[in-house]
Amino acid sequence: MNSTLARLGRGIGLPLHPDERGRLPLAEGPEKVRQAIFTILDTEPGERVMLPTFGCGLRRFLMAPNNVGTRARIQREVELALLHWEPRIAVAQVEVLGADDPALVLIEIRYAHVRDGRRDSLVYPFYLE
Repeated sequence: MNSTLARLGRGIGLPLHPDERGRLPLAEGPEKVRQAIFTILDTEPGERVMLPTFGCGLRRFLMAPNNVGTRARIQREVELALLHWEPRIAVAQVEVLGADDPALVLIEIRYAHVRDGRRDSLVYPFYLE
């Protein structure tokens, strides 16, 4: 494994589902970082006993109206959570967009890997209902 991949991390991949030989999946490099971002977005503060402030807290937006104000608050929470919990990336932009489904927002995150400057992005769908 090259040194950049080593610095981005290697470990158990997600979802935790053993293969036909009973082995858990492994993830490394950019994919490990991507999975960490999804974990931050999926986790509510208080869920992890040993890290009670870990997570983004998106569930507080459940049942909120899909409007500019809600999307701006989601954007801010995502930016803060990633800044605090994912030191391997530099967030370039977080954009929260409405979708055809009025209950859905698409959280688009553009970022660069701190170690090598490699740019990446992901879209996280989040349902308000």
